[in-house]
Amino acid sequence: MSLPKVTYLGAMKTLRLVALLPLLLGGAAACDDFGLATDPNKEQGELRWTLDQSAFTKADAEIPDTNDFLLTITDARGEVLYDGTYGDSPEYLKVDPGSYTVRVQSIAFTAPAFARPQYGDEQVVVIPSGQKVNVSLRCTLINAGIRLHISPNFLTAFPDGVLFVKQESTRLKYLYKETRIAYLKAGEASIILYNEGKDQTLLTRRLEPREVLNLGINVANTGGEGQLKVSVDTSKVWTDGSYIIGGENNPPSDDREPDAISVGDASAHIDQKGVWVHGYIVGGDLSSNGKNVKTSEITKATHLAIADRSSITSKASCLAVELPKGKVRDALNLVDHPELIGRQVFVKGDIVAGYFNTRGLKNTSDYVLK
Repeated sequence: MSLPKVTYLGAMKTLRLVALLPLLLGGAAACDDFGLATDPNKEQGELRWTLDQSAFTKADAEIPDTNDFLLTITDARGEVLYDGTYGDSPEYLKVDPGSYTVRVQSIAFTAPAFARPQYGDEQVVVIPSGQKVNVSLRCTLINAGIRLHISPNFLTAFPDGVLFVKQESTRLKYLYKETRIAYLKAGEASIILYNEGKDQTLLTRRLEPREVLNLGINVANTGGEGQLKVSVDTSKVWTDGSYIIGGENNPPSDDREPDAISVGDASAHIDQKGVWVHGYIVGGDLSSNGKNVKTSEITKATHLAIADRSSITSKASCLAVELPKGKVRDALNLVDHPELIGRQVFVKGDIVAGYFNTRGLKNTSDYVLK
């Protein structure tokens, strides 16, 4: 059964399935709201979910591993259907017709901290009777940040002074040589100078989600006395960015990931050559009978299977990856390296429609293990 088209109306906003309004209106008499179905004649539907990774901003932080994202799925009454990591989540849930909230976050975040960008999205979707619906979660940066550039004359003017980033009742010390971004919840934040037993508020600013503010801390000499001056570099505020989206498919370098498509997007690139694909190694021995890949005691070194998350074992949801003799096979075959099960990998090759009765990647010529 084909999936209905999901119309996305922006991050952290409600999804509306425009094409399904007639079905929803027709079922309004059976339910007081879009909660759990009360009509025993209605069939269960399937709720599926994927991560759209094209919206991640790489910036100065390490790109998060989507396998470790925190996923929560609740029904209209607030009952939790799934609460765990994205990588451990099932391929789909059988659910009654109704409204469901799907929420994903890269990390839990409660207080100012260095190098803790938080990516996430939350969407509400309606499952009609007997229908399969896929929610595409478009994760963007949902917290904010401040980076200070402290001039050398700061220590001369304030040898005992200490700078803090403050939000609500929590302070984060910002040392003179610190180069990392201090991440905060979106909202009001202040820069505090603690000197000679007193606090001085240098600046208070309201930060929006995805905003990373660069501030210069300088000392101006006025009449022989040092006076702190704060300058805002608005050109360094993050507004957009991209990460692993099907595009130029450039080769990897030492300091970045290759551009790549997901396993789920491979069907749209059949017969394309030299394409980078990213996923998680989930098993091998695809010539074995059955609908699932083999996840242990692998006997074939010539291929393996990757999927969009490490919990997937259904052969139909995997990409079969050929391991030609040489460096690729030596590094990735699961006969010699069973510990690679669950590892994230980028592989480059030619996408084909059929390989071990599923989509495949042939002539694999390069790889990057995460």
